[in-house]
Amino acid sequence: MVRSLPLLLLLLLCGAGFGGAVRLGGGGYEDWRLGTATYVKEFQPHPLNDGGGACGYGDLDIFRYGRYTAGLSAALFGRGSACGGCYELRCVNHIRWCLRGSPTVVVTATDFCPANMGAADEAGGWCNFPREHLELSEAAFLRVAKAKADIVPVQFRRVSCDRAGGMRFTITGSAHFLQVLITNVAADGEVAAVKVKGSRTGWIPMGRNWGQNWQCDADLRGQPLSFEVTGGRGRTVTAYSVAPADWMFAQTFEGKQFVE
Repeated sequence: MVRSLPLLLLLLLCGAGFGGAVRLGGGGYEDWRLGTATYVKEFQPHPLNDGGGACGYGDLDIFRYGRYTAGLSAALFGRGSACGGCYELRCVNHIRWCLRGSPTVVVTATDFCPANMGAADEAGGWCNFPREHLELSEAAFLRVAKAKADIVPVQFRRVSCDRAGGMRFTITGSAHFLQVLITNVAADGEVAAVKVKGSRTGWIPMGRNWGQNWQCDADLRGQPLSFEVTGGRGRTVTAYSVAPADWMFAQTFEGKQFVE
């Protein structure tokens, strides 16, 4: 809970200007929006610290997302469609808790912040629908606000994701289905649709299982795999023969990347 001002008053104080758009992949723009942010302390058992989480990424360092990550409230999470997206945010209009000059930090959405419908918005229910809230890693939060703060008003906006290397495809499944976890996605960071193709098949649409895990009911063992990935703003990249014919479950392969 906020130690100085009720949350409602904080929100009223945040009615500052929201000008200034940022370029996204595909020519899109997004303006600053009003929200709130809390953080998870590094010593707490939590997906932002231990890996896992609702996007399915597991170890965030292995999948190149590092320490600047966030869980999103349901209004932002979109049942997993926001996974991998990048958000720039800054603490605003709170002299006690915001860092001087309102510096910004860019975080990657890697988790879901669940609702707490038994709690009021200002007393633990900050992820309740339709609130737009970001639950940050401690490292990210300390870039914009003081550690003693519990919840702060922020301005945030979607920005392009700067990723090194190509998209990564981690393959799991069985003889009855194929599942792929897609990570390290540049541009808007999101994945909206996926198709897979073996050497003996046409293009097979995959459905979102959860987070950024995509699945189809097909046995594609013994075939080189190609993937067609469509981002959140409609751009499509086709990565041919990402995995060789002798691929094995739990292996990760690198393919093409969205280029701005």
